[in-house]
Amino acid sequence: MKAESGLDRASLLEAVLDEDPQIREILEGSGDPEEARDRLLSYLAELESSLRFEEGDDRLGLASALRAIEVFKGIVSPANEELVRFSALSALWAAAHGMEDDDLEPGFFEEFLHIIRGINGKGGIGVGWLSDRLGPDLPPDSVWGGRKGAVLRSRFLDRLAEEMEAAVGRYPTGLDEDVIAARRENRRRILSYFAGSDADWDDPAWHAEHVLKGEEGWRALQRLVPLTGEEVASVRLAVRYGIPWGITPYYLSLFDFDSSDRSVDYQIRSQVIPSLHTVRAMIEHRQDRYRAFDYMRERDTSPIPRVTRRYPAVAIFKVANTCPQICTYCQRNWEISDAMVAAGIPDREALTPALNWFEEHEGITDVLLTGGDPLVLDDRTIAYLLGRFSRMEHIRHIRIGTRVPVTIPMRVTDKLAELLGAIIEPGRRDLSLVTHVESPYEVTPELASAVARLRRHGIRVYNQQVFTLETSRRFQTVANRIALKRVGIDPYYTFYAKGKDEHRDLLVPIARLVQERKEEARLLPGIFRTDEPVFNVPGLGKNHLRAAQDRELIGILPDGRRVYLFHPWEKGIVPVEPWVYVDVSISEYLRTMEERGEDSADYESIWYYY
Repeated sequence: MKAESGLDRASLLEAVLDEDPQIREILEGSGDPEEARDRLLSYLAELESSLRFEEGDDRLGLASALRAIEVFKGIVSPANEELVRFSALSALWAAAHGMEDDDLEPGFFEEFLHIIRGINGKGGIGVGWLSDRLGPDLPPDSVWGGRKGAVLRSRFLDRLAEEMEAAVGRYPTGLDEDVIAARRENRRRILSYFAGSDADWDDPAWHAEHVLKGEEGWRALQRLVPLTGEEVASVRLAVRYGIPWGITPYYLSLFDFDSSDRSVDYQIRSQVIPSLHTVRAMIEHRQDRYRAFDYMRERDTSPIPRVTRRYPAVAIFKVANTCPQICTYCQRNWEISDAMVAAGIPDREALTPALNWFEEHEGITDVLLTGGDPLVLDDRTIAYLLGRFSRMEHIRHIRIGTRVPVTIPMRVTDKLAELLGAIIEPGRRDLSLVTHVESPYEVTPELASAVARLRRHGIRVYNQQVFTLETSRRFQTVANRIALKRVGIDPYYTFYAKGKDEHRDLLVPIARLVQERKEEARLLPGIFRTDEPVFNVPGLGKNHLRAAQDRELIGILPDGRRVYLFHPWEKGIVPVEPWVYVDVSISEYLRTMEERGEDSADYESIWYYY
């Protein structure tokens, strides 16, 4: 991060005003915010005009400056201020006139400092964040030609590949020999605690019966692994108030049993141990959780119980209402009452109305079986479901959304894989499995074996990574993609975590996901980066974050959070209202990453992704 990090508000304000003398004069010399708006918009129009006639070598810097100008104009637009319900321009004007406002935090000024740098072509996008690491002797573009140029280019690409490999090497995988050995010892400790055998460990039913949850699971967790003070407080509070949490014995073996410092297992722990904020939010809304936590408005998009439909040709069928363990980023935490609870596993009679609905709606060609986790159902029930769908001529594809390959990979038996593969009829119907692998530390020999069993029966396996604070370090998602491909899983989506308040501790700025796609994922071969970064708009569905025309940055709040206007996927098809989303502060995100040992200078270009 540049020198302005850590400055107080007064110093940051001065930095903002010093960055562009004309903007300083506009803010300090205007009698009121409206005069400042008129003068600022005129200045930005003149600047844009001059840039469009400018001749220079830095075309990338020019494009970045023009984009920043559009963003700045949008932020000071009266129409956008009305949507945001806050005037950032008025706040800037007042600050420039010495009017104190305790609500304005450093992140507010840091956003405008970078916007002003951006409009003046100082964002550094054209230079690139890796240039310094690659060295000062990069050959100029003029030598890229002929065999000599090809050799120089190849040497440069070697150095770029070395940088990527070094960055990826920071993240251990579950396939590393030392990790396998440590987890073998963890398994021994877990089996000893539960008086289990090696045969028990290979039995998925044993793992389902011994899920750590409630008071008994809390006792086991304390005795088996070292915990931080916050982990102790959050699980203890969850147990006291009956807030669902759960960890399978297999997944517990992925923890670091020797230390609670989260130096290597931070993603694993954050996946299943809720933060204090999350637990407190769940407690606060125990009586109205169906209203408070239904972020995707499934109650408004469910034409019949168990079915959710947001698109014309695909619908969700929630065939179970429980999971082997509870993910902290769960979209449906308002529906899941506990891990592996019998009441969440329906009988055939409970599934029949939804199956009849699918028969009657021939526009549905793709069905997503989810929940909960559909693989908590026994094989006979799964066979019944697939049999019903196989008789529906309009169903061309079935997806099974499950984290079982990651939480109880032993559940993916040869028998189950054969059962699933039997539904496939080339030329008529296909079936695939979609899972959530969050980090390379979750990619284990057991997961690899489960995937291999599925692939032997023609079942393709895809991954939907949820991009959270714990998976957002530089090249961490690149490392995950590489590990996934090693075991035969294709990246499918990278989801921005649902922007629910109870998930606040997991969220990252939207700009970080866009930055990852451009500056990190792009270094991989295309076959490794087949995932699409998406944001789920409540009640509407996926918005592709690479499509800049589908969102607008419309405001900056006093605490530095960006406000976006997301356009619906139906844009250009039918009229649907857009949706306003308040993002996570980039300033706070970078400070958090620094606290976790990252160099925020490595993320500096994040400010210029809108």
